[in-house]
Amino acid sequence: MAALLLLWALSVRAESVIRSAEIVPGDGGYVLNADIAIDLNPRLIDVVTRGVSLYFTTEVLIERPRWYWLNETVARRSLDYRLYYHAITRSFRLSVGNLHQNFDELDEALRTMQRVRNWLVAETGVLQSGVSHEVSLRFRLDTSQLPKPFQVTAIGSNDWNVETEWVRWTFLPGAPGFR
Repeated sequence: MAALLLLWALSVRAESVIRSAEIVPGDGGYVLNADIAIDLNPRLIDVVTRGVSLYFTTEVLIERPRWYWLNETVARRSLDYRLYYHAITRSFRLSVGNLHQNFDELDEALRTMQRVRNWLVAETGVLQSGVSHEVSLRFRLDTSQLPKPFQVTAIGSNDWNVETEWVRWTFLPGAPGFR
């Protein structure tokens, strides 16, 4: 019986994955395009609809391999999102830096957050052309920015564990970097 309950709990748990990611040349450098799939569990949906802000982060790390030492970190960037419900206007608000957008439905805000387009991750001169680079990418709920009572609740609770695994691939500047 306990094994069946464990299997059921694992199957119900929402999975977060990075569906696709690529680095391509863009204006002023190299940009990241990615599609991320996340599902918020009922507890997080309840928390955000009651007015508590949820903070999400997309992190990318670009390293140049070295045979004689540890990899050299070439670029490290993070894209921070703030998602909250505004009770007066009855809308969800998604903020990325100084940019804000309102949505009538939570699903619309989540879809926008899960689609990263033209995010500048490295300037042109930073990446050496013709040298392979290792790219790591992940998306996660940043529990360190929650109010303190929720941070305590989040410790050891799977309800607050929304994150993807690190996705890694090799990128050669000057060639398409599809994953």
